[in-house]
Order: sequence, then structure tokens, then C-alpha cells
Amino acid sequence: MKTLRNQHQEKISKAMESVLNEQESVDQNHWRLQYHVSTPAFWMNDPNGFSFYKGEYHLFYQHHPYSPEWGPMYWGHIKSKDLTYWEHLPIALAPSEEYDQDGCFSGSAIEKDGKLYAMYTGNVWTGDNYDTDLRQVQCLAVSEDGVHFNKVPQNPVIDSAPEGDIHPYHFRDPKVWKKDDYYYCVLGSRTKDHEGQVLLYCSRDLLNWEFMNVMAKSQGNLGFMWECPDLFSLDGQDVLVMSPQGMKSEGDLYHNLHQAGYVKGKLDYKTGLLQHEDFQLLDYGFDFYAPQTAEDEHGRRIMIAWMAMWESSMPEQKHNWAGAMTIPRELSTKQGNIISKPIPELKQLRQHHVQYKNITVNGEQELAGISGDCYELEVKINAKAASQFGIKVRTDNDTHQETLLTYDRLESLFIFNRDKSGEGDGGIRKAPVGLNDNHLHLHLFVDKSSIEVFINEGEKVMTSRIYPADNAKGICFFADQEIELITLNKWNLSKGVSPLIF
Repeated sequence: MKTLRNQHQEKISKAMESVLNEQESVDQNHWRLQYHVSTPAFWMNDPNGFSFYKGEYHLFYQHHPYSPEWGPMYWGHIKSKDLTYWEHLPIALAPSEEYDQDGCFSGSAIEKDGKLYAMYTGNVWTGDNYDTDLRQVQCLAVSEDGVHFNKVPQNPVIDSAPEGDIHPYHFRDPKVWKKDDYYYCVLGSRTKDHEGQVLLYCSRDLLNWEFMNVMAKSQGNLGFMWECPDLFSLDGQDVLVMSPQGMKSEGDLYHNLHQAGYVKGKLDYKTGLLQHEDFQLLDYGFDFYAPQTAEDEHGRRIMIAWMAMWESSMPEQKHNWAGAMTIPRELSTKQGNIISKPIPELKQLRQHHVQYKNITVNGEQELAGISGDCYELEVKINAKAASQFGIKVRTDNDTHQETLLTYDRLESLFIFNRDKSGEGDGGIRKAPVGLNDNHLHLHLFVDKSSIEVFINEGEKVMTSRIYPADNAKGICFFADQEIELITLNKWNLSKGVSPLIF
């Protein structure tokens, strides 16, 4: 009879072989991202176990190593010394036991006694309906080196949902942290009437957990399930990040299938209740879900999210890969709201700097040296009297492709339009944005099939996957009346992710 460890390792080795066989072919795809984390091949979704351990950042992710479609979940693994240059590691977790046989679902990681512990949801299907026929339990795996993990014999460490108005089956995505002498974890949940909520647990040793309370729950339009919760302190306030499923759209907001955002407040560690303010989005684009944060050695709070969305068509699947992560973003607060900025370490990727100052635009204008498909672009614009202005990126005159980024002064909206962005889904997303002293600051990160737009120093962010033609590399500035590009800086960005070697 195989030992648990051998059985687990055998499944990992088989999965690694599958991924390695496809990696070289996947890398040839012209939509293949250069400096964003993605799987070497096949499917990726939620970031898991994002942590700082022994001087390195470890990022795990939901991974199906046998096809570009969602399937029985493994934990893929990648690490970095600086959040910029990433190195693929062997798959960390495989669904190998009776309690996780249909998937090692999302979770988190924490250091204890010099070891890295991964806490995750074990999933078992009990019938054909994946929404009703399931059993979810919380499990633990431990690593001495941050690479090879063994599941603890005490699994599952939480074997059922608590009593009360708590759905018995949808009970997942533990995020663990330590405060004083206790470990705490939040879990995504729903009520029996399908309203999203988050559960709080505590433990002295990560093995024996006690349910404390329903920490927070939906009131009104906050969806039927809260996935991937994350609780941390930022600038003196407690922040609960979560991904509500099934929110109804309200005006310009909540038009994705599911959302990702936060509430700020104060957690009472005695009662387990979070008193909090209203829900706010973390990203106003199309493709941003299941964000997870980690604190690094400098005390920064860094966030990474899945750069996709469940209803997205994902044209890269025909090239045997799917999904990616956003660039890492540093979180801080400004005037009571969370702002997200690209981490400064990404400057290491910069090459071939082109700069312009005090350029007048009226109508449409292209500039020499300003084009590409893998770059960083930062521009400060004086809006003057213009009512609509912006940037077209990934343009191609032959195919009429363009991704349109427009500021509408009359509506105080920043509008992201991907109706002509190439293959894949179109659509429009809008973010409420005011001008600062009549100026707009835009900071764009464009990679072969993605765009992240940081607006007014991270006050708003919009993220999207796009799938343009290989030669769609134009950049065009436009305005309905005269504007001034006060400063414009563009850098090509080099590759940041190395291939998997095993």
C-alpha cells in the first residue's frame, strides 16, 4: 500500500510531466505574457498562499495541469526575490486524499517555527451538480523548504461548517494570519438563503480550530457567496477584502459576473465581529478576481489578483493556456479609500526610454517612438477645455483594432472600451474619476494580452485581458479640443518570468 506521501508525490510528478510537455509550445503564442505571472501551460485561476518566507515571495495558484479548462485543482507554485523576476517551482499540492480528491481549492500560507504551512480547502463532489453536491473541508500541508509539501495526518483540521445560518457545503478559501498568541483565519461562506458572509476562526497551533463568529455578512446587494476573504490591518484600520459572487449591477458599477472589493472597519477580536463601512471595488475593469495580499519584510501590503473572470471567453485556451495574475500592487490609504500602485521594483524591467514634454494634442496624434505591445506608459495630461480625451492603444489600421481609454469630463468618468480590441469579449467599463487641478495622470502597463490602467496615482485601477493581432502596436492620443501632454514617458518592458525547469 502506498504511503500518503508517495501517493501525493506521484500525482505531482505526473502533473509536472504534463505541464512540461506543453510549455515550449505555449511559449510560442503571441498573446503569451512577458512580465505577468502565468502557468507554464494549461489552466490557472485564484492566487493562493501568497507569502514572504525566508527572504523570498512565494505565490501559489489554482492550477489544472492537464487542460486549459478548469478541472480538479492543484496548487501551482512560483517564487521571486523581488516580485519582478519570477521562477517556476514544482507543483506544491495535488488532490490525492479522500478528503481533497476532487480538488485542493484556494487557501493561504503562513510561516510557523521556520516552516511554511499551507491551509487550503479540500473539495469532494458528492453528485453531478457542482453547486449542491459537494463537501468542503479545511486542510493543512507543511513544508521545511518552501517547495515540497506534505499533508498533515490530522487532516481535515476543520471538518464541517458551523451550526446556525451557515450553508453546510459552501465553506472555503481560508486566509490565515497571526495576532499576538493566536492564529486566525477567515473563510468564505453563504447563508442557507444564499447571502454572502465570512466566518472567523481562531487557533493556538494551526491544527485545532475554534469557530468564533460570522464576522461580516451581506446586507442588500452583496451577492450570494463571498469567496477568497482576506483580513489585514492597513494604516490603523482593519480591511476585509472579498470577492462577492452574484452582485447585481448598479448604474456603471458591478457589470462583471463577480466582483472583488473591500470594506474598512474594526474587528473586535473578542466577539469576532467586524464593524465596517460600505463595500468598495478594488478594480473597475473586466478581469480582476480573488485578490490576495501579503505583508513583506518592509511592512508593505502587496496585492495580487487573478487577471481573468469566470464568464470571459479566454481565447488563449486554444493555445493550451488560460489565466494570469495582475502585476503586484502596493496598497495604502488616501482620504479614507484604498489606493493601489504598481510596486516600484517593476522599474527593473524598463528598457528603451522615450520621453516627451509639453506636447499639444487636438484631434488625433501619434508620436515617434511611442508604440509597442509590451510596455509601461506614464502620462500627465492638462485637460484644458477638452470634454473628451484619451489614448488608443494596441491599434492597427489594417484590422481597425484599438483599445480605447477615454476620459469624459462632463460625466467625470474614465471609460475602458474593448469592443475593437481583437478576439475575445468586447464591452465597456466605467470608473468615477475626477480631475486633479484639471490634470489627469495615467500609468499604463501593457503586456501582450493585458492592460492595467492606474488612474490618478492609483485612486482607481482598471484591468483587462485583450487579444489583438500580433501587429496591433500603435498608440494614439486624441482630444475633442486642445489638451497638453505635460510629461510622457514610455519604456519597453523586458521578460520577467523564466520557464519551468524540473
